[in-house]
Amino acid sequence: YFSAILALLYRHVRNLFLHPTTSFLSFSITLSLFISDLVLAFMWASAQAFRMSPIRRKEFPQNLKRIIKDKDFVGLDVFICTADPYKEPPMNVVNTALSLMAYDYPTEKISIYVSDDGGSVLTLFAFMEAAKFARHWLPFCREHNIMERSPHVYFCSNYQHPSSPHFDKIKMMYEDMKVKVEHVIDKDEVTDEYITDHQQRQAFNKWTKSFTRMDHPTVIQIMNHDQIILDKSHDKDISGRLMPNLIYVSRGKSKTSPHHFKAGALNVLLRVSAVMTNAPIILTQDCDMYSNDPQTPLRMLCYLSDPALKSSLAFLQFPQRFHGVNKDDIYDTEYKLPFQINPMGLDGLKVPSYVGSGCFFRRRALFGDPSTPVAPEIPELSPEHVVNKPIRSQETLSLAHHVASCNYENETKWGSKTGFRYGSLVEDFYTSYRLHCEGWKSLCCNPERAAFLGNVPITLFDGVNQCKRWCIGLFEVAFSKYSPLTFGSQYMGLLMSLGYSHHAFCSFWCIPVTFYSFLPQLTLLNQVSIFPKISEPWFFLYVFLFLGSYGQNFLDIILVGGTVRRWWNAQRMWMIRGLTCNLFASIEYLLRSLGISTYDFCLTSKVVDDEQSKRYGQGIFEFGVPSPLFVPLTVAAIISLFSFLSGLTGFFSGNNMEGLGLQMILTGFIVLNYLPVYGAIALRNDAGKMPTQIIIISTFVSVALYYASSLCL
Repeated sequence: YFSAILALLYRHVRNLFLHPTTSFLSFSITLSLFISDLVLAFMWASAQAFRMSPIRRKEFPQNLKRIIKDKDFVGLDVFICTADPYKEPPMNVVNTALSLMAYDYPTEKISIYVSDDGGSVLTLFAFMEAAKFARHWLPFCREHNIMERSPHVYFCSNYQHPSSPHFDKIKMMYEDMKVKVEHVIDKDEVTDEYITDHQQRQAFNKWTKSFTRMDHPTVIQIMNHDQIILDKSHDKDISGRLMPNLIYVSRGKSKTSPHHFKAGALNVLLRVSAVMTNAPIILTQDCDMYSNDPQTPLRMLCYLSDPALKSSLAFLQFPQRFHGVNKDDIYDTEYKLPFQINPMGLDGLKVPSYVGSGCFFRRRALFGDPSTPVAPEIPELSPEHVVNKPIRSQETLSLAHHVASCNYENETKWGSKTGFRYGSLVEDFYTSYRLHCEGWKSLCCNPERAAFLGNVPITLFDGVNQCKRWCIGLFEVAFSKYSPLTFGSQYMGLLMSLGYSHHAFCSFWCIPVTFYSFLPQLTLLNQVSIFPKISEPWFFLYVFLFLGSYGQNFLDIILVGGTVRRWWNAQRMWMIRGLTCNLFASIEYLLRSLGISTYDFCLTSKVVDDEQSKRYGQGIFEFGVPSPLFVPLTVAAIISLFSFLSGLTGFFSGNNMEGLGLQMILTGFIVLNYLPVYGAIALRNDAGKMPTQIIIISTFVSVALYYASSLCL
């Protein structure tokens, strides 16, 4: 395959320089195809890092207690981040927290820290209600040894539930809590009728005082606030066992200080937890990724307690897996390549990346390289610090308040040498990359039963918009002074830097996808050949490269449990992302680099619309939003369809189409992939159809491109 790539590049170079054409337009077309194939060659070459030493690990947590007693288990601090109660419903966050509190792990060793960047009293209220429910839920989970410890998932599952008054009572308690919290969200306020407990009322009064209006009436400065909802030193469940710590944190934020999005929130939790509990192991978790296996911490200990790995292992990553994915995964929301297949290859090199959730960190790894720790500003933040004061003590609370303030990080090493790293919207990828450059290692644990399950976007817009944000963040890494191609190859080695480069430069897919979505079609419309004739040997080179690439991808998907339809949808989404999120991320990053534009950070909504959910379950693409993201995709679909019909007309009219064979095959393949787009344009009347303004704009652009190409060709 490598030889075939070299042969293809040789053909382009020969056509460009050894046998140049006299036409500038022909030269431009050949150069465009050459650049496209160079990008494809680079992405193929960098992907080989995943194939050199793939590995799949298996651990045996049932043997762990033969070596380590429960009392010797290390402490675990869990970080959950949320930011908007309307896009990330508090009940989703609550279910995630409850599933983690109910781990098969000594409860006195667990501390749950919830970062609420929205500073919402609604989220705080939800967690106060959850704490009351947890006193019943945790003993229920232990008594019945249930696996689904997210209450919502458990009560909605089809498994055989115990038929007992206890089950009916716990389900009724959950439903009552859910109704109360959702009613508060709908009313957008918490009134005294919902706060029957005196301590809760005091907490809310304190919370109200933590908002300070500045001079301008539309500007609010959120002061940091820490609320200890459960204290493991004295809060017990109904069975008399101690509860885990549950601590609500809203960090200080100001218009005058950068807050660094999720990375900033994680660093605040890192400091606050150091002051309060300072557990040696940290689990970072997305607010919608609930625990699906209560024995996950035991699996983690199999690796992080291994003496052979202890000195250099920074983190253990569990792959992101999802529930609620429709039968054929029409939006490729499982991301099998980056989340399941590629990590196995990086695992063989001991450098799988951090993917933002389901990751167990060694706290020490966030404070310097394995041999040279970076000392924090105060000794209480050191990983070696032993906490000997109650978390409710005034001294502890005052210090936690101080380290969570909006200007604490000024003139410090936080975000550069210490903690989660700043400089990219994808703080997970960037942090793991920087840790690996410092000499730390990581492993991937992918048990048969998913450790965590999360929600997936059920609309195309949410999916590509989320991906666009990731792509911009990856560009920030790719073109920084720490670029994997330069800095990474020096400090990590060639193979590892290639693996990271493959992801960092993934938005470059837009170059070949865009060129191959327009050039062959426009030239086919004008009966101009740009590929070899079917009778020429070069024709078979193109066929071999196409079949080899798609065949390898097909094999990868099938071997990790995919189906033919899921593979088809995955490769279709690769095309769609190339013309949407990859393309727009490249343009936005370029404009930002020139100082013309700024990034608009937007959370992916976790709110489920019933009609959208119904269409998603039926495998129907959801457009609906009049977003510019859909314009290039719709233009490409329109031009490809008319180009293919024009080619068929010429073929049946007896015209000599031998030189246009490859263009016909490619265009027909693209048309087949864009069938959902044609349906959304012409065959649907539901709310998920392609918006009228997008169709009109795309039609005008398509006609303009056709006439421009006719004049040039």
